Amino acid sequence: MHPTLGPDGPTFSRLGLGCMSMTGIYGATDPHEAAATVLEALDSGVTLFDTGDFYGDGANEELLGRTLAPHRNRAVLATKTGVRRTAEGLLPAGSPDELRRACEASLRRLRTDHIDLYYLARIDPAVPVEESVGALADLVAQGKVGHIGLSEVSAATLRRAHAIHPISAVQTEYSLWERHVENDILPTIRSLGATLIAYSPLGRGLLTGTVRATTRFEVGDFRATAPRYNGDALKGNLAIVDAITRLGAAKSAVPAQIALAWLLTRGNDVIPIPGSSRRPHLRDNLAAVDLHLTATDLADIDAAVPDTGAHGARYGDHGLALIDQ
Repeated sequence: MHPTLGPDGPTFSRLGLGCMSMTGIYGATDPHEAAATVLEALDSGVTLFDTGDFYGDGANEELLGRTLAPHRNRAVLATKTGVRRTAEGLLPAGSPDELRRACEASLRRLRTDHIDLYYLARIDPAVPVEESVGALADLVAQGKVGHIGLSEVSAATLRRAHAIHPISAVQTEYSLWERHVENDILPTIRSLGATLIAYSPLGRGLLTGTVRATTRFEVGDFRATAPRYNGDALKGNLAIVDAITRLGAAKSAVPAQIALAWLLTRGNDVIPIPGSSRRPHLRDNLAAVDLHLTATDLADIDAAVPDTGAHGARYGDHGLALIDQ
C-alpha cells in the first residue's frame, strides 16, 4: 500500500529523495550528476522530492526546478521556508509577509505554479505559530500550496498549528540512533492523521559506513563542526556503525540498507528521505525497500544500538536554539 500525504493527500513512494546535499552542505558536488540522480530517482519510482529555499541560497530549488519541470506531473514537490541565512547563521523568519514573499520566490525557482507540500522550517519565537500557519493557509486557498507541513516542531505547537489549518506532514530527524520523535511527536502526528517525513535517516552519512575516525570533512561541510561527528562522540558512533555493518553483512546488505529498512518498519506513515547527490548511493538506498527484516533481525538491531542513541548533540548550540521544544 502506498503512503499518502496526510489523510487525503496524494500518494507517493515509500522512500523520498532529500536534495539538500546536491548544493554543497556536505562539500562540493557535481550539478550534472545531481540532476541525473534526480531523474534516475524519478524513473525508479521515487515521487517525493524534498528541498528548501535556504539550501544553497535558492540554488537547490533552482536545480530541482530545471530538472523536474518537464516531469512536473510525476513529482510531489516539497520545499521549506521560514528561516533566513545571515552571517551569524540561520535565523527564524516566520512573519506572514516574509512567508508570502518566500513562496513567490520558491515558485519561480521551482518553475511551477504550485508547491505540493510547503513546510514552515522552524518556528519563529517572535511570531505566534497561528499567524505563520494562517499565512500558509491563505496560500493554500489561493492554489499556490497544496498541503502544509512543519519541521522540528514540538507536539504542543503542532496541535496549535493544526487547529488553524490541517497539518499534513511533520519533518524531523529520525533514524536508528535518533529516536526522540517516538516519545511525544510521532503519537501526536498519528492522532492528527499526518505523515512523518524522516530526514537524515542515515545519520548524515555515518550510517552508510563510509566515514571513519580518520575522515576529514571538507571546508563548508556541516559535519566538520557538528558535535556528533567529531572527537570522542564520533568514535562512539563509529562503534555503533560497525555493529550495524556486521548485521548487514549477514544479510548481504550494506549498513545504509539496514538503517533504512529498519525505519521502514516503523509504519507506513513514516517516510524516510535519504539524501544523495550520486546515482550509486541512490541505488543502494532504493534497494532497502525490498530488504526484509525479521523479528530476530530487529531484536539484534535494538541490541546493537544503545537506548540513548548516538553520542553527541545533532546540532551545535545555534542549531539547537532553532528547534521548537
